[in-house]
Parts: sequence; structure tokens; C-alpha cells
Amino acid sequence: MKAVEQDRSRQAQARRESRATLAAWACFGAGLAFGLVALAGDARPIAGDLGRPTVTEPAAGIAALVTATAFVLSTLLHRRRETAPMPPWQRAVSHVSTVALTLAFAAVAAVAVLTGGEILALGLQGLEAPAIGGALLTGIASAGGGWLAFQAGVELRTQDLATLLFSYLTIGTLFAMITAADPRWWERHFSELGAGDGAWAFNGTVIVAGLLVATIGSYIGRDLHRWLGDARLRSIGTVVVLFALTGLTLAGVGLFPVEDARLLHNLAAYGTLALFAITALVVTLVMPGPPRAMLLTTIGAVVALGVALLLWRPFGLVGLAGLEASAVGIIFVWLTTLVRTLAANAPHESRPSARAALLRSH
Repeated sequence: MKAVEQDRSRQAQARRESRATLAAWACFGAGLAFGLVALAGDARPIAGDLGRPTVTEPAAGIAALVTATAFVLSTLLHRRRETAPMPPWQRAVSHVSTVALTLAFAAVAAVAVLTGGEILALGLQGLEAPAIGGALLTGIASAGGGWLAFQAGVELRTQDLATLLFSYLTIGTLFAMITAADPRWWERHFSELGAGDGAWAFNGTVIVAGLLVATIGSYIGRDLHRWLGDARLRSIGTVVVLFALTGLTLAGVGLFPVEDARLLHNLAAYGTLALFAITALVVTLVMPGPPRAMLLTTIGAVVALGVALLLWRPFGLVGLAGLEASAVGIIFVWLTTLVRTLAANAPHESRPSARAALLRSH
């Protein structure tokens, strides 16, 4: 019996891999076709020449569209029936999360193409790509993004989302650094990347990162519900709301650029740190036990944040940019521990709620 189940599992895995490969080729074909249309005409620089059309700008838009489409189609193909037995409120949460992830995957694909284009242009200075060359690059980018998105649509784990968040932050920040108006921004703080020409790169990255944080909170709530059930829905809901507020304040860092609304920008930045600390404590206490590794990591993260703040003010041993980089690293360590703890304890199967209404006790 066990051998039969293992054989079925292998067959299912083989089918998923086959579909993902076919999806990648389809995405390549779509990216190539759209690229030929969008890049028709004279040869273009890959990136960097602001006075002329470039390859990466339309390529980024096409890759984003293809990647988002691949994720939606994969979700409909593989997880459409997952929400059928759920009550309306749980189904609505799932659908909203899917929409948010679709936008996030599109943004990740676009920023990855823009960043790759800038790096490629630095290495191949003076190169101008004809329409077919630019279309091939667009097809390759679309295939990569589409393959990853299609795989995510099959089975998206919370730890995959955490990896996506920090990968996206790294790529987006790198792109903002490359295109920064002031090359000495690091002497002040990361928010300087959101000022001047090209500010949209950093501000847009932070806004989408906020959306991802809120979505990760929704998936953490899903995992906690699979683990704890309806009896802890109120506590789980608190965790989801706290993550949503943290994501909202993080998005506010980008929505209120430092040069236009310094007060609101600073409130959003400090609010993000404060809400993260509160969220870390609450989610740790919600988990049964709580697990020792999670408890120690949470305490360590909060203490580390406090030490980083002291090193910035009043001791002045690190600059604000150093504080911000330290905070992101601390959050990454804590969030990674959280999602791995949930993955080890929460069942992988979907768990429809027995409550017809979220706010009712029974």
C-alpha cells in the first residue's frame, strides 16, 4: 500500500514538472512574440540611456504580464477546488491573497528584468540590440518568471513567500542603488534612494514589499489555523491584522517619500519597527508552547533591535543606513525561523473553517 502511494506521488510530481516545463516554453513564446511587436524598429540600448527607448523597459512590462498570467493560470489549474468547501469569509481571504500575490509576482518580475538590464548594460557598454535580440531577452526573462510563478501556483508555502520577499527587497534595492541620483546616499539612510530622479525604484520596491508582508501574514494565519483550528481564530485574526498593519506602514515608507513628506515618512518607518516587535511577540505567544527555538529567536530579535537602536542613538557608532540594514537582517532571521517552525508543525492539507461567519463565537 505504501509503495503504491509513493508511486502515485512520484507520478504526480512528474506531471507537475512536465506542466511547469511546458508553461516555461509557453511563456518564452509569449514573451518572444510580444517582444517582437514592442521592440520593432531600430536597435536599442539594453538600458541606461534615458534619452532613447531601451530594451529593458518594454521587456520588464511584458515579463511582468506573462509572469502574473502564469501564476493565475496555475492557481486556477491546481488549487481552484481548494476553496470550494470553505465558508465565504475564508474563501474571500484566500482570493484577496491570490490577487495580492499576482501583483507581487508581476512586480518582482519587472524589477528583476530592470535590474538585470542595468547590470548587463554596464558589462556591455555601447551595445545596441536589434528587435530580435531584445525579443529573445524578453522571452528568456518571461520564461524564467513564468516558470517560477507556475510552480508557486501549484503549491505555495509560506517559507517560499518569505524567500520571495527578501529576494525582492535585495533586487529592488540593488536596482535603486544603481540608478540613484546621489551616489553617496549611503552616508545618510536608505530613504535617500527614494529622493530625486529614479526615486520610483526604491519607493515602488518598498510599497510592493509592504504588500508582500501583509500577504505573508495571511499565509501565516492560514498555517496557524491548520495547526490550531477554529478554537484560536480570534488570536489568529490578531496576528493577521498585525502583519497587515506592518505591511501598511512599510508601504507608507514608499508612499510618503522623505523629500516630500518627511514627518509621515519617519512615522511610517518607526511605526514599521514598532509593529514588527509587537507582531513578533504576539505570534510567538499564539503558538502552543511556544516552541523553544521560536521563543529564543523572538527574544533575541527584539533585543537585537534595541541594541541596534542604541548603537545608532545615543552612541552614534552606526549610521541610519546601518541601522536600517541591521533591522532588515534581524527581521529576515526571525521570519525565517517563524515560517520554518510553522512548516514543521502545521499540517500541509487545507483546513476549511467550520464557522460560517468569522466574528461569531460558534
